[in-house]
Amino acid sequence: MTFRIIIFLALNFLALSIGAFFTSKGVPSAWYEGLEKAPWTPPGWFFGFAWTTIMICFSLYMAYLWPATKNKILIISLFAIQWILNTGWNPTFFHFHNVTTALITIISLTILIAYFMISNWPLLKMKSLLIAPYLLWLVIAVSLNVYISIKN
Repeated sequence: MTFRIIIFLALNFLALSIGAFFTSKGVPSAWYEGLEKAPWTPPGWFFGFAWTTIMICFSLYMAYLWPATKNKILIISLFAIQWILNTGWNPTFFHFHNVTTALITIISLTILIAYFMISNWPLLKMKSLLIAPYLLWLVIAVSLNVYISIKN
């Protein structure tokens, strides 16, 4: 179990590091500063706290899911798609300033994480709640992205 947790932590925090690279250059940019943002946008420090918590919980979730599932190819494929969508949002939004494609990306990620939670509930039961912070945060992130898409 410990080895699985370490592997998923490493993969998930690699994704966060790639995202942080683009976010750290994008947040102070004139483009981002000039956007009209949602009134419920959390303060900047909260994003790091939220994503750290989310990725720890998601790593635990994946470590529990891996031995419980029979279709490991499906699970690792969905995890890889999740990883690509998660990592891809930051450069799409902050580097390329493509708000619409970023919105499609984050909606796709939200649907995928909801699928993970719902489809694997029979296997993991209450352990499935480990993915709930990820899903909740994505719903908030979608709302922030929608607001920016509409107002800018």
